[in-house]
Amino acid sequence: MGQINDEGKFNENTYLIDGMLFRLSGTIAIYVIENGGERMMFDTSEPLSARKIIKKLKEYDLFPIQKLLLTHSHWDHVQGWEKMKKLNGDFEILASENAIKHLRDPGIMNDTFGYKIPPIEGDITPLKDGDIIDLNGLELKVLNFFGHTQDSIAVLDEKNRNLFTGDSIMYKWDLNTMAPVIMPPEFNESDLVKTFEKLRNMRGDIDSVSMAHFGVWSGEDLDKLLDEQQDFYFKVKNSLIQWYSENPSIEYLASKYLETYIPNSTIHTKENIIGLHLLMSWMEGGLKTSGFI
Repeated sequence: MGQINDEGKFNENTYLIDGMLFRLSGTIAIYVIENGGERMMFDTSEPLSARKIIKKLKEYDLFPIQKLLLTHSHWDHVQGWEKMKKLNGDFEILASENAIKHLRDPGIMNDTFGYKIPPIEGDITPLKDGDIIDLNGLELKVLNFFGHTQDSIAVLDEKNRNLFTGDSIMYKWDLNTMAPVIMPPEFNESDLVKTFEKLRNMRGDIDSVSMAHFGVWSGEDLDKLLDEQQDFYFKVKNSLIQWYSENPSIEYLASKYLETYIPNSTIHTKENIIGLHLLMSWMEGGLKTSGFI
């Protein structure tokens, strides 16, 4: 089947909504899983996207949501929570028990990325590895998928054999545009490798993965992702370290990455390379905070 990146329902219980990060389509996927009238949304995108997301919730008869699960505490997954709550009404917020400190006090995230996240002062339901979220009888299993951050979680929908991974394994916007999840301020390589192994061991339990950046991957493309995710990470990491030693400018890193790893991308091109500059600056930050450069 490959990649599903169109908005709408893609299995018996689950919908994809384009979160329009930076007002661009195909940049962040918002997922909503529904069962018997109870609905849980994954992540928020930025506040500017909230009205568009609410419009889609109403269009798909998913309004209002009762639960919001935050896959991790990075700004693009959290920043819109307050605007969503104003437009949707109250909902339960769920997140990794490790994320609560950042959700209560997002100062380090604000300083790292330069985007202001409104702190969550109300109740947050803490989640840990192995917990079950009961969505009106549909059981969803929480898994720690650390590495990208130390509060990244995945959620397994055993009934539909779908795994929501957030940003925990890879960015893969399309077949020709991908990147490893090296990001500040908590990137941890050893935990990322454990996450890769955990995912490989789930091969017989899933038919698809739902990535935040971007879309649902299945079939041969999912098999390829499982087989190549770890090698891809190490190749890119080693390349970035080498390129940084040659020339530490973001422009140089971006141009080398484009020509080496995504030469056929229609998202990042020589003519539209600003977005890749931003991505490289964050990846550089992840390598620095991890002590690799």
